[in-house]
Amino acid sequence: MRLIDYFDRGADLYPDRHCLHDGTRGWTYAEVRGQTHRVANGLLAAGLGSGSKAAVYSPNHAAAYACLLGIVRAGVTWAPVNARNALEENLYILNNTDVEFLFYHSSFESSLPRIREACPKIREVACIDAPSFEVWLAAQGEAAPDLPDDPDGVVFLASSGGTTGRPKGVQITNRNIETMNSIFWASMPVDRPPVHLMVAPMTHAAGVCSFPLLAFGGTNIFMGTADPGGILAAIEKHGVTHIYMPPTLIYMLLAHPDVRKHDYSSLTNLVYASAPMSVDKLVEAIEVFGPVLTQTYGQAEACMICTFFSPKDHVEALQTNKRHRLASCGRISPLVRLEVMDDQGKLLPRGERGEIVVRGGLVMAGYYNNPKATEEASAFGWHHTGDIGVIDADGFVYIVDRKKDMIISGGFNVFPSEVEQVLWSHPAVQDCAVIGVPDDKWGEAVKAVVEMKPGATATAEELIHLAREKLGGVKAPKSVDFIAALPRSPVGKVLKKNLREAYWVGRDRKI
Repeated sequence: MRLIDYFDRGADLYPDRHCLHDGTRGWTYAEVRGQTHRVANGLLAAGLGSGSKAAVYSPNHAAAYACLLGIVRAGVTWAPVNARNALEENLYILNNTDVEFLFYHSSFESSLPRIREACPKIREVACIDAPSFEVWLAAQGEAAPDLPDDPDGVVFLASSGGTTGRPKGVQITNRNIETMNSIFWASMPVDRPPVHLMVAPMTHAAGVCSFPLLAFGGTNIFMGTADPGGILAAIEKHGVTHIYMPPTLIYMLLAHPDVRKHDYSSLTNLVYASAPMSVDKLVEAIEVFGPVLTQTYGQAEACMICTFFSPKDHVEALQTNKRHRLASCGRISPLVRLEVMDDQGKLLPRGERGEIVVRGGLVMAGYYNNPKATEEASAFGWHHTGDIGVIDADGFVYIVDRKKDMIISGGFNVFPSEVEQVLWSHPAVQDCAVIGVPDDKWGEAVKAVVEMKPGATATAEELIHLAREKLGGVKAPKSVDFIAALPRSPVGKVLKKNLREAYWVGRDRKI
């Protein structure tokens, strides 16, 4: 199955159901299908084909989503570019993935001269919300191009996180998507046409989350901004069943004054991923939104669902006095092999910490034009996630921290996520990040950088005492900085690299 085949199944079964909706008007599956045919034929007429790359530079937008479906219908590889990235980063991505055709939203019209200058491989552009685009579409053929199945063909080039360096092009194949969809359906069965609220960028996990829903006539509702009040109202207004959000956005929803004024009974899965989540805020979210919290663990290189923590598992953890399980990312998904490995390539027994490694149909075909990085990520025949984790006797996987984020203080290993869990439990803390900073005595000292809830206050001494009481003196922060807003990537991950930079100028630690 190709990615476009799931959409076509939805269009066959639900031609008159809305596939895309911008909050005020919708487009049916039949209408969107016609547009994907024309986009595909236009790309083929422009000389693109298998192996060619096309991109859509746009905020979340119905026409942008239709274009990405048209790209994959043509057998062309979609190269996602996140509209929330800095322009220069997107120029790097467009060049690094050899994009030849660019669809763009009018909000980026002023950037077009710079794009043309910096990306000479781009031969044609089309503005998706301009009258000229309708003229271009009308000139294309209406019949779907008849292309062969291509299970190992690269359907899109995801960008690696980029939190520690330049993003790499991650080659995701039709087989990867088929595996991911199969795990999704096994883990989150769909028994009626779903409604998916696209809040996070469609170029990342929120977009991937939408793919398995297409086969069941899913409606994708696009929000232009991640406004917490607007999200809460939209869930009730549209009867949303599925939504993906990073933990930081869930924290913002919980802090909103209207969070308990809406009806969330339509929700079946509120999926959270991309970063560790505060256990205390997770318990609060279950209380507010109902037993619908769903965690997945994956990465660009291993699509989204390496592990799965179901709503039932969340509730059971609370009902059976196993609250500690809420700090896990669930159990290993079907169709995935996941283990913990030491630095010598030895698989470790349950209960021992090591790097999380995976095998199976979720794992990428490799990094685009980067054989060295591909080889490094595939050492010992497993994909290396860069995450330190442990699997308990019941099969629950716990991510201890990113390998590169571990702090070595006085010869002791300190995992920031453990300290962050304690600080998140303070009622005044909205979010926090724990980093290592240079220290003449300890080598590295533990520092907490804290973002407070609006109007709330706490002292550094108060937070240090809380951590020392729960974790002891070695793991407790030696200092606390307060910040108005933590630096975050466009997909909501806290950029610890950016926080560390100011403290490590002139030092030899790898930022």
